[in-house]
Amino acid sequence: MNQAIQEQPVTKVPNHSSYSPGLEGVIAGESALCQVDEGEAGLRYRGYAIGDLAKWSSFEEVAYLLLFGHLPKRTEMEEFSELLVQNRRLPDSVQRFVESVQPGMHPMDVLRTGISLLGLNDPDAQDGSHEANLRKSVRLLSQIPLLIAGSYRVMTGSGPTRPDQTGSFAQHLLQLVAGRKDGDPGVAMAQALNVSLILYAEHEFNASTFAARVTASTLTDLHGAITAAVATLKGPLHGGANEAVASMLVEIGSPDRAESWVREALARKRRVMGFGHRVLRQGDARSAIIQRHAERLSHLCGDNSWYEMASTIHRIMREEKGLHPNLDFYTAVAYLLIGIPRELSTPLFVCSRITGWCAHVMEQQEHNRLIRPRALYTGPAPRTYEPLDRRA
Repeated sequence: MNQAIQEQPVTKVPNHSSYSPGLEGVIAGESALCQVDEGEAGLRYRGYAIGDLAKWSSFEEVAYLLLFGHLPKRTEMEEFSELLVQNRRLPDSVQRFVESVQPGMHPMDVLRTGISLLGLNDPDAQDGSHEANLRKSVRLLSQIPLLIAGSYRVMTGSGPTRPDQTGSFAQHLLQLVAGRKDGDPGVAMAQALNVSLILYAEHEFNASTFAARVTASTLTDLHGAITAAVATLKGPLHGGANEAVASMLVEIGSPDRAESWVREALARKRRVMGFGHRVLRQGDARSAIIQRHAERLSHLCGDNSWYEMASTIHRIMREEKGLHPNLDFYTAVAYLLIGIPRELSTPLFVCSRITGWCAHVMEQQEHNRLIRPRALYTGPAPRTYEPLDRRA
């Protein structure tokens, strides 16, 4: 590593007044990557408004922005896109691992293990410099879709797929996880997937990103930090929420059952997935963006049922609880229409968020300070030790 480990000063023991469960509202660091603001600024990646990026950019441009710090010029974009295509391959040992997975394994567990194995095989494995971490980040961005799609096909008994050496990142991912789609719905599906990747790419100090930064603050390797992030993302209170929304919609089954289902769920105090956010209390601007794509897809695909169910749930949750949908809610609708298997909803999150994670790991290690908070002790008062033969 090219960073020196600095001596940590003594920190005062926290008191009750400074305790914040779940670190809610606590400023735990600085970052130039993402601004999450419910005011005028809104959500921005390195200063650019998320609405503008979703409307005008490709996911590759946003990935470049997060990793390299600026939007690419045309020649830079062409070189970056070519580099992504060149890295669409898995090392032999990782491919053998993919072919060895068994039915019933959770795709996120397979992905976590696969990324760790990629770290063992990376040509820059022992190099922690910024330049090496950039190369690793680009390789991971290309390799993770292959790892997800390949292992899922083995687990489900589907035939193998060959990496497409043409097309955008979103088109390539669409082919891998949902089969090649032609015609107008296919174009709209690729556009919706591209937008969802942009919206998921980065979101400040969320749980998985913070896990990656905590891990990176020990000056461990990039793959180790990303493995920690994947394990964190698996939880249903984080990345697993989009899969939970899709499962909820499948359980409801039809638009005419949506209202009674959600009202009964609220009466039983059952959690309705896809609503609320720890930071965005007044609504998530990303949700409105993906909602438009979900509505468009429902018309193009001739299947309004998923969107109608979601709209009904949205209305009731707003009226009864004052809650707004988060990004996961209408993304689940779009992914169901695209034909993405529910089990791959959260892994697809990784295909996008890997850019934010890697950018955060590099940012953390460039201005490093070991992340080591304190705990408020709630255990017994001091007790006298009794030898084993004297204990009653």
